[in-house]
Amino acid sequence: MRYGPFLSVILIAGTAAGAWYWLQDTPSPSGAGPRGDGRRGAQRDGPVPVTVATVQKDTVPVYREGIGNVQALNTVTVRAQIDGRLMSVDFAEGQEVRKGDVLARIDPTTFKAQYDQAVAKRAQDQATLANARIDLQRYRKLALTNAGPQQQADQQAALVAQLEAQVQSDEAAIDNAKAYLDYTVISSPIDGRIGLRLIDPGNIVHAADANGLVSITQVRPIAVIFTLPQRDLPVVSTALTRGNVKVEVLSAEGRDVAASGSLQTIDNQIDMTTGTIKLKAVFDNEDQKLWPGQFVSTRVVIDTLTDARVVPAAAVRRGPNGTFVYVVGSDERAVVRTVTVLLQDETRAVIGQEVEFGMQIVTVGFAQLADNKPVRIVAGDQPATRSPTTSSTSEHQHKRESSGKHDRKGGQERRRREEKGASADPARHTGTREAQK
Repeated sequence: MRYGPFLSVILIAGTAAGAWYWLQDTPSPSGAGPRGDGRRGAQRDGPVPVTVATVQKDTVPVYREGIGNVQALNTVTVRAQIDGRLMSVDFAEGQEVRKGDVLARIDPTTFKAQYDQAVAKRAQDQATLANARIDLQRYRKLALTNAGPQQQADQQAALVAQLEAQVQSDEAAIDNAKAYLDYTVISSPIDGRIGLRLIDPGNIVHAADANGLVSITQVRPIAVIFTLPQRDLPVVSTALTRGNVKVEVLSAEGRDVAASGSLQTIDNQIDMTTGTIKLKAVFDNEDQKLWPGQFVSTRVVIDTLTDARVVPAAAVRRGPNGTFVYVVGSDERAVVRTVTVLLQDETRAVIGQEVEFGMQIVTVGFAQLADNKPVRIVAGDQPATRSPTTSSTSEHQHKRESSGKHDRKGGQERRRREEKGASADPARHTGTREAQK
């Protein structure tokens, strides 16, 4: 009850301040224009601040985007072809190797002995064959003069043929022994990059080992297997029949091109479970930005639009009647122009021939814009500024609000001081209350 009159005074003062503020917004009797000629009226009736961009001429590629994985063009698991003790490993992990480079060596002692044995056996059989041929000539001469039986000459001819076959068998045995001896030296079958070593020198290796010694992957060039929706198959097939089709791999952020290659082939069937088609592209990968197993985003250049009319994507608006843009003419008025969007991405759009090169198109400031509305062009890096009338009115309002806040703050401070005084001197407060009674 003791603060009731004081609160009533504050409420009446606040109501009076609000009424004074409302009257300040009301135009004077001699003013031109309806009520609301302040901030809102200035924004509604004055030129609308906008940012514009000109229609550019550019060459724009048409993309089809997909996702896929990087795969090595060739992958080889190097294994031993014979059993034996691994004597040495002649490569370093991560090393780039060429075809024919020595990777490892197996103990050749046994295989060298088998080779030498085969060579000696051939020499023995060749000596026996030479003696049999001499005897054959002798027996044939005797048979011609009837000094010896013809049967003996025929048997000797058969023996020569057997020995010749034996020598040929010896040649095959030598080749086989030589092959096993060559298997003791393990060489790289392709150009590529060495992986992690799977076995150490000194171990016994077997031809049946599943893991092998090491893997080699060919990363230059490298392949990317990716998928596209089946609806894109006709346009991609048409582009491939015209010639080389460019394929780009995007960076992890999706803004830059990490690598460029060419489309090699299209799979022979569509995946019925996903409705996609697989494609294979090959990249030089000289800088080795692509790595086997890497997940990548790709895009295929299926066509190129030349002399295209390009505007920022923000300039294209959509309404009940389709897509349109605001064209700013020489009279500084924004006129609605219905357009056909041929291609659009996150930053720019290609529109049809409804606009000409060099025209000014509105990109920012659509909130108060309408057809045939006067506009005021501001710089592209500036926000849509308010009119001078709006600015001055806002400053005036800010001063009044600051003054009101100051008055309210002063009243609250006086209340706190009175409450503190009453708490400090209860006898005085009691006496005052008795006097009031």
